[in-house]
Amino acid sequence: MKAAYIEEHGDLDQIVINELPNPEPGPNDVIVDIKYAALNHIDIFIIKGWSGLNLSMPHILGSDGSGIIKDIGSEVTSFKIGDKVAINPGISCGKCESCLAGKQNFCEQFTILGENIWGTYAEYLKVPEINVLKIPEDFSLEKAAAAPLTFLTAWRMLTTQAKIKHNDFVFIHGAGGGVASAAIQISKYLNAKVIATTSSQEKMERAKMIGADYVINYKSNPDYRKYVYKEITKKKGIEVVIDSVGQSTFSTSIKLLNKGGRLITCGATTGPLTEIDLRYIFWKQLEIKGSTMSNQKEFRDIMKLIFEYNVSPIIDKVYSIEEIVDAEEYLKEAKQFGKILLKI
Repeated sequence: MKAAYIEEHGDLDQIVINELPNPEPGPNDVIVDIKYAALNHIDIFIIKGWSGLNLSMPHILGSDGSGIIKDIGSEVTSFKIGDKVAINPGISCGKCESCLAGKQNFCEQFTILGENIWGTYAEYLKVPEINVLKIPEDFSLEKAAAAPLTFLTAWRMLTTQAKIKHNDFVFIHGAGGGVASAAIQISKYLNAKVIATTSSQEKMERAKMIGADYVINYKSNPDYRKYVYKEITKKKGIEVVIDSVGQSTFSTSIKLLNKGGRLITCGATTGPLTEIDLRYIFWKQLEIKGSTMSNQKEFRDIMKLIFEYNVSPIIDKVYSIEEIVDAEEYLKEAKQFGKILLKI
C-alpha cells in the first residue's frame, strides 16, 4: 500500500511516500480503505520527536481519517465490507478499570493513531471495531475525516470539563485552528457567548461566519485583555477560556477569567512552559483543567451532532498525499482556517 511515513525523526523533509505491507485484521479489527485523512499538529511533534517517544520505524503518520470497510476480523459483528466509516483516533485497551468505567482516555495504554501506532496517511488502516462509526449515506467522506480529533477534543473540553452554561462568556484563542473552530461552533450550539482571537481580517470574518460573537485580531491589538473586560463583558470577566496555544497565551487566559472561572487546556502549540501568577488562581478561586481527547460516548455524542448538521467541520484545503510536505508546512505556518485534508 502507498503510505506517508518517517524512518527517522527530524524535520518535514523526513517524510517518505512509498509502499509498505498491507495490514491484516485481528479478530476484533477492521481494515479501512482510507479515502481522506486530516492533518493535526501532533504530526509535526511526532516528526520532530520527543524524549520517551520510541517508535518502531518506519512509522506512518496521521490521526484522522474516513473511508470504506475493506476487510473485517472473524469476531467483528457491527460492520460489513463496504460500510462508510469515520474513525475515532483514540485507541485504548478496552479491558482495564478505566476502559470498563467508560474512561477510555484514562487508560494506561491510551494512544492516538499516528502517535505510537500506524496512522491514517496510508491506503489501508487496521483499527479496532469499536473505533469506527458508520457514516450516513448522505454525509461526505471529506467532512467525516475532518471532524473527529478536533471536535471530540472541543466537545469534552466544553461539556465534561468546563460544563458551560447558557449565556456563559467563552473565550477561544486562535480561531483558525481545528479545535478552536470546533469550539466556536459547539459553544454557540450550547447558547454561550463567544469571544475569539485570530491573526488576520480574513480569519476574523470567517470566525464570525461560524458563530463567534466577538473577534479580536491579537496582532493589531495585543493588549486585548482590558478591552475584553471593560468593553465586551462590562467588567464581568470570562466564565470559560479554551486554550490550546499554551506558552504565549496561558497567563493571559488566567487573567481573563472572572471569579470561579474555568480554564481548560488541551495543548501547547507555542510551547509547554509558562509563568503563572498564583494570586489570580487562589484569589479568584479558579479552576484549571487539562483535557485529552475523549471517551467513546463523548466521541459518539459529538459525531451525532455533526451527522445531523448541528455543527460542521470547516475544511480549508485538500492536498493529495503526494503533496503532504506542502500541507504540513501550511499547517506549521498557521495559515489555515479549519482543517487541512489529504486525499489518499
